[in-house]
Amino acid sequence: MAASTLTRKEQIARDLAHVPHKPGSTKPDPIIVADHVTRRFGGMTAVDVHHLEIQRGAITALIGPNGAGKTTLFNLLTGFDRPNSGEWSFEGTPLSRMSAAKVARSGMVRTFQLTKALSRMTVLENMRLGATGQPGENMLTSLFPPAWKGREDDITEQALELLARFKLDTKKDDFAGSLSGGQRKLLEMARALMTNPTTVMLDEPMAGVNPALTQSLLGHIEGLRDEGMTVLFVEHDMHMVRHISDWVVVMAEGRVVAEGPPTTIMQDQAVVDAYLGAHHDTDLGDDSLLDDDVIDQLEEEAEAEEHSRAEDGE
Repeated sequence: MAASTLTRKEQIARDLAHVPHKPGSTKPDPIIVADHVTRRFGGMTAVDVHHLEIQRGAITALIGPNGAGKTTLFNLLTGFDRPNSGEWSFEGTPLSRMSAAKVARSGMVRTFQLTKALSRMTVLENMRLGATGQPGENMLTSLFPPAWKGREDDITEQALELLARFKLDTKKDDFAGSLSGGQRKLLEMARALMTNPTTVMLDEPMAGVNPALTQSLLGHIEGLRDEGMTVLFVEHDMHMVRHISDWVVVMAEGRVVAEGPPTTIMQDQAVVDAYLGAHHDTDLGDDSLLDDDVIDQLEEEAEAEEHSRAEDGE
C-alpha cells in the first residue's frame, strides 16, 4: 500500500509498529521526552517516571487507576506544578523550569477535567481570552484603538471559525455558565486551539459529558491528529481509549508500568495487575478478564470513585 493512500491513523500505526511494548520505549519521532521526573507530597511519591517519550502527531492515551499520578504528571509537564527532580523537553526545548504561560506559548496547551470557562463571560469572550499576541493587553497601547483593533478583528474571526467547527457558533453570545457540561468541554478544547498549538493535552475529556456529545468529542480529537497535532489525554473510558488512541501509556503508583498499542495493551500483565489487583486469586491468563463486561465494570468503578471524590471536594 502506497504511503499516500494511508490514513493518518494508519501512518502512525506503521511508524509505531516496531516500537517495543515496554515502559520507557524509544519512539521514532518523539515530541516530548521526560527523564527521572519525580513529585512527592510529604512522604508519598505521586510521580516517579524514569523515562517517557510521546510520539509526534499521534494520539497517546495515559491511563491507570485513580491515584496513579496521571493528572500530576500532566500538571508537571505543562508548568502547573514543579517536580522534586527530573527534566523534560518539548520539541527539543527544555521545559522543566518554565511557567505554565511560557509552556503554552511554546505550543503545548492543556484542558482540565473540571472546565475553566469563565461563566459570566460570553462564549465568544472566553474564546478571545485564549488568543496570544494581543497588543491591547498593554496599558499604553490600549489607549490607542488603531494599534490593536486590527488584531482584535483577526482574533474574533479565528474564534468564530473555531466555534463553527465545534458547533458552538449559535451559542457565541450566551454566557459560558449556561452551557452543558459537554458544551463546556467543547468550548475549552476550542479555546485551547486559539493559540495554534502543536500539542494538545486533554485531562479526562469525556468526564461528565452527555453521551449525545461523546461522538462529537471523539471526532474532534481525531480531527486534531488528522491535522498533524499531537494529542495526549488522560481517560478512564476504555472504549474511548481503544477507539481513538494510537498508543497507550499505563501508570500505576506514579510509575509507567506498560506501553503499547490499544489493541494489545489490555492483555499486558502489568495492566491487568494495575486494574484488577484485587482479583489476585483469579487466573489472569483467562481472556474473560479482558472482555467488554470487565471493561464496563472497570469504567463503572472509576466513575463511581470520581463521583465520590467530587462529593468530598477533592
